[in-house]
Amino acid sequence: MTGWEMTGWLDALIQGILLGGLYALFAAGLSLIFGVMRLVNLAHGDFIVVAAYAILLIAGALGLDPFIAALIALPILFAIGFALQHVLLNRTLGRDLLPPLLVTFGLSIIIQNGLLQLFSADSVRLRSGAIETASIALGGGIAVGVVPLLTLVSAIAVIVLLNFVFYRTTIGQAFRATSDDLEIAQLMGIDVNRIFAIAMGLAFAVIAIAALYLGLRANFDPTIGPARLLYAFEAVIIGGLGSFWGTLAGGIVLGVAQTVGARINPEWQILSGHLAFLIVLVIRPRGLFPRALD
Repeated sequence: MTGWEMTGWLDALIQGILLGGLYALFAAGLSLIFGVMRLVNLAHGDFIVVAAYAILLIAGALGLDPFIAALIALPILFAIGFALQHVLLNRTLGRDLLPPLLVTFGLSIIIQNGLLQLFSADSVRLRSGAIETASIALGGGIAVGVVPLLTLVSAIAVIVLLNFVFYRTTIGQAFRATSDDLEIAQLMGIDVNRIFAIAMGLAFAVIAIAALYLGLRANFDPTIGPARLLYAFEAVIIGGLGSFWGTLAGGIVLGVAQTVGARINPEWQILSGHLAFLIVLVIRPRGLFPRALD
């Protein structure tokens, strides 16, 4: 293998790790919600798209950089997530898993069609000036983009923060109590509906961060939500249900599989990620780092 080929493979590995940071951001909110209330939100990807459009509107209306617009959108998204869970989704939760799946599937369809009416099918992108194309040279002909690097750093920061909240705070104790045994948690006086609403609010705050980097790294339109959901779901399953660090690892595995696959054949990029998901599922059905091992 020539030096040029070695450089190409190393670059594919580095770019895959950076791409994995984006997938981890997609998946972190989904992992939180499943870990707390065992809810699979089929509209998760569409909410990421909604958040991206919200950042776009705030940035355009106020003339702000997308990073500042995302800071403004973050508490708004938290409030939307809290209200959505408190008003609607809490009514669907129970022993039967079908109602929340149907409701979130319906929300996905409504969101996509609503966004199409409001913004048309044209793709758009968040613009942040020179940082979009800025890169850092690592030597040997390899460079990393500043935005992809910020994406990975943000993903790690989000995972650290979620772990801190989940395992080191009072609200985190309530999260774990309701996750372990809902009925006992209610007997101990925990308002599970409020706890679920706070968890969804936190998930929506993470969605705001994921939406920022989605919009900075690629064009988006009203129909891409289901694909973001698929990447998020695969990252969660690869890493292990309910494990935040596992979610980060799952995102990186998925990202590396895609970039390595693209290095072999550009047409294999998406397929390689799905194959990696299937292989992990066959070898370790509970994922690489299931929550029980945290």
